[in-house]
Amino acid sequence: MSITPPRDRAGAIRRTLAFTVSNWRAERPLAVSVAGCITLATLADILIPFYAGRLVDALASTGGERDLAPALRALGAMAVLGVVFVVARHCAWASVVPMTLRIMGRVGQDTFGRVQHFSASWHANSFSGSVVRQVTRGMWALDLLHDILLLALLPSMVVLVGTVGLLALQWPVMGLAMGAGALVYVGTTIVLSTRWVAPASRLSNRLDTRVGGVIADALACNGVVKAFGSEEREAARLGEALAAWQVGTRRTWMRGTWLGTLQTVVLWAIRIGVAGVAVALWWRGQASAGDVTYILTTYFVLHGYLRDIGMHVSNLQRSVNELEELVELHDERPEIGDRPGAPAIVPGPGEIRFENVRFHYGAHAAPLYDGLSVSIPAGQRVGLVGPSGSGKTTFVKLIQRLHDVAGGRVTVDGQDVAAVRQVSLRRRIAVVPQESILFHRTLAENIAYGRPEATRAEIEAAARLAHADAFIARMPEGYDTLVGERGVKLSGGERQRIALARAFLADAPILVLDEATSALDSRSEQLIQAATERLMAGRTALVVAHRLSTVRSLDRILVFDRGRIVEDGAPGELMQRPGGLYRALVEQQSAGMLGG
Repeated sequence: MSITPPRDRAGAIRRTLAFTVSNWRAERPLAVSVAGCITLATLADILIPFYAGRLVDALASTGGERDLAPALRALGAMAVLGVVFVVARHCAWASVVPMTLRIMGRVGQDTFGRVQHFSASWHANSFSGSVVRQVTRGMWALDLLHDILLLALLPSMVVLVGTVGLLALQWPVMGLAMGAGALVYVGTTIVLSTRWVAPASRLSNRLDTRVGGVIADALACNGVVKAFGSEEREAARLGEALAAWQVGTRRTWMRGTWLGTLQTVVLWAIRIGVAGVAVALWWRGQASAGDVTYILTTYFVLHGYLRDIGMHVSNLQRSVNELEELVELHDERPEIGDRPGAPAIVPGPGEIRFENVRFHYGAHAAPLYDGLSVSIPAGQRVGLVGPSGSGKTTFVKLIQRLHDVAGGRVTVDGQDVAAVRQVSLRRRIAVVPQESILFHRTLAENIAYGRPEATRAEIEAAARLAHADAFIARMPEGYDTLVGERGVKLSGGERQRIALARAFLADAPILVLDEATSALDSRSEQLIQAATERLMAGRTALVVAHRLSTVRSLDRILVFDRGRIVEDGAPGELMQRPGGLYRALVEQQSAGMLGG
């Protein structure tokens, strides 16, 4: 894992800040309210020391009869400024709360939506736990970034410019001293934070993301971990990730500690210098006791803001680093996107055609398909068989447009799948995978996932067709029983029957069965096989078969080998071909040489 090269850092910061500002534009009234109110509160804070000085001058007056009026005027002005400060500050914070919550929610939802649309290849190469960390950490980084930019750095800049300007008008040398000291402090903080602390922070964030990915990977595969008694091995793997995270995070924290120490040294130097200049002005008669009080009180206000600037710049750098990964996700475009203005697919009976299709995975030099052409009429039941890696599953994925072809085209009912909206295409295809994965939701919600508007009666009818109603009746909450993450509370056969019920309810014209009965016992398999026969009736059915006994009753068999369809015909016809691949595969399985 490497740190982002220095030439990319400035670009990353610009992209992150531009992303933040673009979200403010969507909340312009609230953003203006926050900035205006916090500026007003800060101006009031700047003026209070001035009237404190006037109050001291009024009290220190050595004239004849004491005059209370100047003191009361100064005291009244301080009281009014105090009220302005409190009210304006409250309004600023009250405005930033709804603005930040709306932006966090919108960004989180938008990024999640983008990730959902990323290609199957992207998801296959990404840790889901790491992606979750990137999104949630980035959302909270937005909250911190808003507080820093609008409620911390903005008033700090106003105080810095305002106090230095006011002092310079009366005592140029004092304005110069305070301004130069402040610039040295701010410049040192910015340079060290961005050039020294930021690279270490960026690396520790990536190590933190890796820790999240390791944890999620082990938890998602907990059944495998338990099956092989590998709890200690997974704990050790996490320990390695945590050890690397500790090293990276320690480096970040120690650099932050040294930066804080250096900032404290610079602040003390500024404090002594300003106090020294104030004493010199008093000694020369250029400043009264009230003026010295004003100067020192003003510096104490500035000192507090400067001290906080160091913390704010450090937090700004950290929040930018944490938001950076979310911005990268947000900026990434799906590999497979709908064309501009793409229409929904026009409903049809489910005819499928491959027309001179060329396709290869990723950076593979040799294509899997090169000039593949085949036509499947609507309503035909077709088995896809062949050795592992021969192209059966890819054939189905291209129909769903989970990948784009490099040449030729795939059509459904005469419509190029690349030219229609993906959502409308996939709603025309019901898939029952070999390994059924369920959501940690109720049984009813899982069955109705393809048709969330379905009534309870329709859900129960689908369950009966899939022979799932009997075991559902035994569940503690019936159809309202939660199935656990990925459906872990159910057996493999029960999960498969829920997946079949989902396909029954979807009622799509194209049906894909990936050895859908492989996880069932023999009795359930017979029942489901009969139900599946009913489900396939009148639909275009593609059966990816590993156990060839499941395709003997189909209308047609496509035999794949190394990305080519080497045999095409009815099961009985293919069995009559001497030396044919399908016949050889059937004979091998019959002899027990290949598992089912």
